[in-house]
Amino acid sequence: MDQPLQVVVPTPAHSTIASALSYRSELPLAPGSLVRVPLGRREVCGVVWEAAAGGGEITDAAAIRPIAGVLEGIPPLSAAWRQLVTFAGSYYQRGLGEVALAALPPQLRGLDATQLARRLRRVRAAGAAAKAAQPPDLTPEQAQALHHIEEEPGPFLLFGATGSGKTEVYLQAVQRMLEREPQGQAPVLVPEINLTPQLQARFVERFGEDAVVALHSGMTNPQRLRSWLAAHLGQARIVLGTRMAVFASMPRLRLVVVDEEHDPSYKQQEGARYSARDLAVYRGRLEGAKVIPGSATPSLESWHACDRGRYRCLEMPSRIGAGVLPAVRLVNMNHQPKRALFSAPLLAAIRDRIARGEQSLVFLNRRGYAPVLACGACDWKSECDHCSAFRVFHKIDRTLRCHHCGFTERVPRACPKCGNVDIAPLGRGTERLEETLAELLADAHGPGGRPARIARMDADSTRQKGALEEQLAQVHAGEVDVLVGTQMVTKGHDFRRITLVAAVNPDSALFSSDFRAPERLFSLLMQAAGRAGRDAAHAAASEMWVQTGTPSIRCSTRSSATTSRPSPSSSSRSARPPPCRPSPTRRCCGRKRARRRWRRSSATAAEAAAELDPQGMVMVYAPVPMGVQRVANVERAQLLVESSSRPALQAFLSARQPRLHALRPRGLIRWAVDVDPLVI
Repeated sequence: MDQPLQVVVPTPAHSTIASALSYRSELPLAPGSLVRVPLGRREVCGVVWEAAAGGGEITDAAAIRPIAGVLEGIPPLSAAWRQLVTFAGSYYQRGLGEVALAALPPQLRGLDATQLARRLRRVRAAGAAAKAAQPPDLTPEQAQALHHIEEEPGPFLLFGATGSGKTEVYLQAVQRMLEREPQGQAPVLVPEINLTPQLQARFVERFGEDAVVALHSGMTNPQRLRSWLAAHLGQARIVLGTRMAVFASMPRLRLVVVDEEHDPSYKQQEGARYSARDLAVYRGRLEGAKVIPGSATPSLESWHACDRGRYRCLEMPSRIGAGVLPAVRLVNMNHQPKRALFSAPLLAAIRDRIARGEQSLVFLNRRGYAPVLACGACDWKSECDHCSAFRVFHKIDRTLRCHHCGFTERVPRACPKCGNVDIAPLGRGTERLEETLAELLADAHGPGGRPARIARMDADSTRQKGALEEQLAQVHAGEVDVLVGTQMVTKGHDFRRITLVAAVNPDSALFSSDFRAPERLFSLLMQAAGRAGRDAAHAAASEMWVQTGTPSIRCSTRSSATTSRPSPSSSSRSARPPPCRPSPTRRCCGRKRARRRWRRSSATAAEAAAELDPQGMVMVYAPVPMGVQRVANVERAQLLVESSSRPALQAFLSARQPRLHALRPRGLIRWAVDVDPLVI
């Protein structure tokens, strides 16, 4: 007799179809088994979640559809993994199936039995994990941090200055875990794909190639499947990855590392808007694993957790060896020639570095040549036809490109509005910095009389496969004198030859409605400064230059990172922004003709709050347009919900969701709840 099963299928949170559907199977299947099931006219991958309510045998087999097949050879997903997914779906107000199936490799859903068996054989044929290589000696601060990690439960906030050796602490924490439990596993999270190559190289050197796999969106589908299977089968001991790696199936998870835990890239901005850092902490508690979030500039959420006793703060304020943090040089651009990209003192300092064979890093968090192309005779600017934003001028391929929707056109020969041929770029991007530096340093020469070598590293220059690794290798080999880039080069990289870092126009980061803008600017400047002075031979001469026209920007010249802990002001405490008070946002998107309807739907939220929250613990604010109101011809707005009680807030959101989607005009409006948003 067929057995009843509850199978989780990929459905979004607002779907009228339940995430778990009833199916029948000839054989009993354990919860966590991967199956193929019919869903409408298509066949999808699903996860057996639990036995159907009531259990027992099916008396009316015609009423329930049978499963189409089982993914043979793949062990069931663990109970802890299913509990993690259940929590993430509930807390972030998303469908259980949406979270569960998004965490699985895409190729897993389309393989037949023969293809799957072939891939399983390849993974199982991989060699066993190697006995770790001999680690270097630890500094007293590193040894003390490891001692606390060994002896205390955690979680541990590893607050270490840039260059203090946090990565070595991660490596030895993993090594000691494997010495105690050779079959143990550890995910190591990094915020961005570009940080994985050098970190993976260090872990492979220490633990062997077969013990380490990567997992991120930049990999091909076969590569992601191979890494996922290696982790799920227990072949891989260490998984290096971006935020998606927090959901990696690791049945023997014993340690979790979250490097650069402050980075906003850990927050998913589409679909299930989860925070990988927060889920990593939850998963560690769920599976009894140690968790180590680390950063030179911890987030306010992590400081808040330390103040409340939820984290144990481990400080490493000193750089390894004779390294010191760079001296800070402020340049008031109001005293420089108008429209100058580089001040004369900064150019002189860069020239000195080139002459001595040292490297400089110049960063600006804006790619392209210029953010706007404008006409000098009328008010035309390179606005995007589909977004409430400007298209960025890219000089290399002579295009105007929208960085929101991707709409691209060739640069017009004349103003489309008045026909004036005098159209010019306004502002600056990394392409323009690279071009200007090449002109200004044309007569600069390094040792032996060689000309200065300038390179640019951003999302455009590293788009091709292998380009990132090639550029990083050139920098590490000393084949670049001046590296120009966005914030992707300011964190996590161990550039030994860089002795000067320059921030060009960081002021724009402050001109934002985001209450986190000062915190993020502070973090960006501290992380950038940390790229300089890592080699003890040149540490004393390292400098961090900040070109600013805003008097409010003040950079500390103190060499100790421990004195740089940010503290909320009294006005911030009275306003009680996150993390002091949980504040989810409800974001809505729709076409222009749907704008009035979503406003009417949002107006009912206050009424719902009075009904669903009689104690008055939830505050609902009026909807407002988002920072970029229109993207790809879709209007966007958000509504803020606030409460001092997280349980009351979650109860309100859960009860409000069905009502909200019942009011949604079909096909015109999309709603999404963002719990713990980065921007409000």
